Amino acid sequence: MDAPVPLIVVALLAAASLVAPSARARAAAMLAALAIAPVILVFHISDSDQFQTLVDRPGIAAAAAAGAAALIGVLAWAIHRRPSALPVLAVAALPFRVPIAVGGSTANLLIPLYGVVAAGVLAYALPRLSGDWAARNGAPPERGPGALEVVLAIALALYAVQASYSVDFDHALENVVFFYVPFALLFALVSRVAWTPRLTRLCLGVLVVLALVFAGIGFVEYATRHLLLNPKVIASNQLQDYFRVNSLFFDPNIYGRFLAVVMLLVAAWLLWARRARDAVAGSLLLAVLWGGLVLTLSQSSFAALLVGLVVLGGARWSARRAIVLAVAALAAGAAFVVLAPGSLRLDLGSSQSADAATSGRYDLVAGGVRLFEARPVTGHGAGSFAREYRRAEHVSSQRATSASHTIPVTVAAEQGILGLAAYLALLACALWRLFRRAAGSPVRVAVAAAFVALVAHTMLYASFLEDPMTWTLLAVGTAVAAMPAPRAGAAGAEAGTERPAAEPAPATACAPPPPRPRRPAPGRRAPRGPSSRSWPRWRSPRSSRGGSCRRTPTTTP
Repeated sequence: MDAPVPLIVVALLAAASLVAPSARARAAAMLAALAIAPVILVFHISDSDQFQTLVDRPGIAAAAAAGAAALIGVLAWAIHRRPSALPVLAVAALPFRVPIAVGGSTANLLIPLYGVVAAGVLAYALPRLSGDWAARNGAPPERGPGALEVVLAIALALYAVQASYSVDFDHALENVVFFYVPFALLFALVSRVAWTPRLTRLCLGVLVVLALVFAGIGFVEYATRHLLLNPKVIASNQLQDYFRVNSLFFDPNIYGRFLAVVMLLVAAWLLWARRARDAVAGSLLLAVLWGGLVLTLSQSSFAALLVGLVVLGGARWSARRAIVLAVAALAAGAAFVVLAPGSLRLDLGSSQSADAATSGRYDLVAGGVRLFEARPVTGHGAGSFAREYRRAEHVSSQRATSASHTIPVTVAAEQGILGLAAYLALLACALWRLFRRAAGSPVRVAVAAAFVALVAHTMLYASFLEDPMTWTLLAVGTAVAAMPAPRAGAAGAEAGTERPAAEPAPATACAPPPPRPRRPAPGRRAPRGPSSRSWPRWRSPRSSRGGSCRRTPTTTP
């Protein structure tokens, strides 16, 4: 099954679910992708120890399969009855990964999220394939694909095609089957959910509870100096003076990214809060989550949080001031590095010193640039960075990673100009979708700030489309953008403080007042007649100049 054709087929089906012109075609593509992807997955992990354990015990395997099918069926029924449950379940399953040994390496599979996606696909696709579903249920026609969906589909299909000539096809297959296909289906489902303020509060509440639980586990890890996962981080903590925690995440940087995103969402809620108790609660939450983030010692997560806060500050107060402050901070940091490099143990004339100061990123980025220069148009193939880097730089497998820790460099080295153009187009369409007319919506601003922070994190670390948070933020931003524009003064309701709408004032129809007689010019005698004896003063309880007003009944449509 490790052949390019099945991989390209399932990628094209997932891409079709993004750009299909009708709900029926989209449902068919989803079901087909859902049927093929697990088959490729099972064949790919058939050599793992976990899978062999199930093969050796067929009774346990059959019971596990039956239980999983029953659970997915129950979830599909619940999502069909209440479609708004899908985003809540997806958000609750986002962080949880199950490590599985595949091909000599460890792949962290999001098994709970896969189950939610499978249930969502069944709940969406089966009714729409069983006749004229929209006509029977009175549902409005679904939103068609936009530029963002088209670019996502192109990026997905291009990655699968470029995996066909990669020296590390297995890694490319894992990215497509484990991440791109299920996340594309998740995007197609969540982006079409009718978003409401209540759904926003539910999803934010789930994220906050998860972040507090993970932070608490991180505090325990730091207090006991014992990690639960990732032997590499455990070994690193034994050799270094500092101690990093990763909670239930396999990587401290991914844990820090999750905390940074949740902190930005809470900060947005705090900035638009109207009640004092909301401000106090938000401040306490941020203090606890900041303590958890500090223990990760994730420099990329700190930078991502700062970038997201700049976006929030610009949207809440003044974009110009936020940009000026950000540029000033960058300039101050650059000046400090240039004027006092010794305080950072940095030698500006030594590449080894720069590599040590950036935790090995300098050599990885420089090697990735050289790989791009060697094959600039088509690249070396999807998922090939680690092997190509080892071969070109003559380094051991311990020093090579699966990515350059700078996503644009990784994309350029693996996919060349074609992949880099798709990546840049994806960023442009995503930012346009999230920021366009978002100034009056705190929810949209929060999602946009979190996405920008995530993009900033990928400039210093890996995992862009491999992270379900990317697809979820884009899907939620798309769903919220499709909501009707809020009325004036309704921003507080979006932020969680709803106010009753005032009743409209009754319409009145006022007749124009009669013209006021003109006074004669000084020195002239007034003309004789009734009007010359007295100057009437037109009085009216509804108009200072007179006239009559009559009340007209208001009609309710």
